[in-house]
Amino acid sequence: MFRMADVTDEVRVVEQGKDEPEFVDGFNMKTVIGVLFLGLFMIPGSIYLNLIAGQSLGPAAEWTTIILFTEVARRSFTVLKRQEIYMLYYVAASLTAGVKVALSGGPFASLIWNQYFIQSPAAKAFGIADQIPNWIAPPASSEAIINRTLFHAAWVPAILLTAALYVFSRASAFSLGYALFRLTADVERLPFPLAPVAAEGATALAESSSGRETWRWRAFSIGAMMGLVFGAFYIGIPALTGALLTEPITLLPIPFIDLTRNTESFLSASAVAIEVGLAPILTGFVLPFWIIIGGVIGSLLTLFFNPFLYNLGVLKTWTPGMDTIQTTLVNDIDFWMSVRIGTGFAVALIGVWSIIRGLWARRGTARAALRPLAPPSGRGDFPLSVIFGVFLLLTVGYVTLSYKLVPGFPILFFIFYGFIYTPLSSYASARMQAITGTGLSFPMIKEATFILSGYRGVAIWFAPIPIFNYGGQAQAFREIELTGTKFTSVLKAELLMIPVLLFCSLLFWHFIWGMAPIPSQAYPYAQKFWQQSATMDALWYSSTTGSGVENSDLAKAIKFEYILSGAGFGLLAYGLLAAFNLPVMLIFGIISTIGTISQGFLPQFAGALLSRYYLEQRFGREMWPRYTPVLLAGYSCGTGLVGMATVAIALISKTVSPLVY
Repeated sequence: MFRMADVTDEVRVVEQGKDEPEFVDGFNMKTVIGVLFLGLFMIPGSIYLNLIAGQSLGPAAEWTTIILFTEVARRSFTVLKRQEIYMLYYVAASLTAGVKVALSGGPFASLIWNQYFIQSPAAKAFGIADQIPNWIAPPASSEAIINRTLFHAAWVPAILLTAALYVFSRASAFSLGYALFRLTADVERLPFPLAPVAAEGATALAESSSGRETWRWRAFSIGAMMGLVFGAFYIGIPALTGALLTEPITLLPIPFIDLTRNTESFLSASAVAIEVGLAPILTGFVLPFWIIIGGVIGSLLTLFFNPFLYNLGVLKTWTPGMDTIQTTLVNDIDFWMSVRIGTGFAVALIGVWSIIRGLWARRGTARAALRPLAPPSGRGDFPLSVIFGVFLLLTVGYVTLSYKLVPGFPILFFIFYGFIYTPLSSYASARMQAITGTGLSFPMIKEATFILSGYRGVAIWFAPIPIFNYGGQAQAFREIELTGTKFTSVLKAELLMIPVLLFCSLLFWHFIWGMAPIPSQAYPYAQKFWQQSATMDALWYSSTTGSGVENSDLAKAIKFEYILSGAGFGLLAYGLLAAFNLPVMLIFGIISTIGTISQGFLPQFAGALLSRYYLEQRFGREMWPRYTPVLLAGYSCGTGLVGMATVAIALISKTVSPLVY
């Protein structure tokens, strides 16, 4: 009888030296001003950048807002606490989050996409334009579409539904995300290796605001300068030259060097790419070493196993000449998607086993067994009964609303999605993120069930079915905990953000759509890529109409024998590693990369080796793990500042270029 190795013993090393936080309420008038500032100034810039370049403000909005408020506070002879700084980071990340086709700017961005899709050539060619329900968008002949206005009665059903679903989604993510955090962080005590990045960055800026320049501020400054210099070459030059010239000058390939066509003669059906950048190297500093090694093994297995599968006829869709993205897509459909679904279930089963084993080990004392369920004093936790009650109530709301909107679709699917699939997939993703820093997704589950259900119509593709992955929310709560911010602060911020974002999103999308048609020549990225995305969507939607193109590849993409093989591989590998007392984190690293594009594993591997065999000896095994998340946070800040500067210049250039002098 062998002893199952404990992941916690290995991964909690990333928290060595962490100061125990003192929990403080971070929500106050500064947060209110920050939310209003982001809503009024960052959202329109984010919308415009998405439409012209397909890029999101991302870290640019977060760190720029923090630095601006820090400098204003310093000149006002006041100090920003790290809890206040993190709340600004949290609201900036929430307000500038994106949706499909590189659209950000709040929930009403979906209305702008819907108005285009309903009158797109693809929707007409596949014969589905007249089948799109009015609770998504008014018909193409409506005055609201012709006059390009969101302030029209025809938009009322879509606006009300979008607003309600946004409130539902934020509340559902908050409740289930909190429950997953309690499970993975408090009960399983998993490390969340990337959570300290934002937390340490906020701490460094708080120390600067108070005039105390400790090692955190020095490390943050070094990372910021690295981000500024590298970002100037990687982001700045292409963005500026693209705004001023007909073709941008790109010094470094974005997002990676595609070598698939160069290696296809001896690595058939293998997607080969290398990411050129400092971000994966710095990430290799932060992630646990054996997670990186597992990722390397998973990438190499995929790289060298694909030619074997191709020769066997398993990867039958791939043809020579495909690039990295195309190769990965067709290989997913033929094989890897089903395998990753199986390995995802293996992660969930391992997690359940770890919890049961931990509770069983404490079975002698009932009080000790329940101790992990008691949260730290002063953290601002919520009663679990209320959390589960809110989630169940929201899920019932999703199921009821979906059934009312699409009464012909089997309601059992909605119940399965909301009460079984979403919690299990979110837990598997949260556990992977807590161990490896990378989430887990199960692709095409929704699409496959739509087709296999026998339903006929396109309304189901737009219905608010409760199939979500809230795994990332667990890490957000871990970041909040590390900064010493009370959880009640986040609840207050959410209650403020929702109305502000709904108002600003509707206002600015109405204004920008009124300036010019979307897509059009005024918005180059949308003009170039929206048609392709609409064609792919129409192809999927037509598969349930009973006419048009039947997507037989999708119906055959879910292969249960491969799913079982993937689950068996994950469980067997974990058992063997545990039996021989080897690092069990290897299997989680393998699962996180197997079957995916391999562009980041080499620089991450280089960063991990440099960190373990040189920098740890140079700076000390105790202090170096504390430096690394601060360096990565500073790097994100530096690249974000470059991004904001180039966005401002691009906005000015695009605004004045049509003027006649």
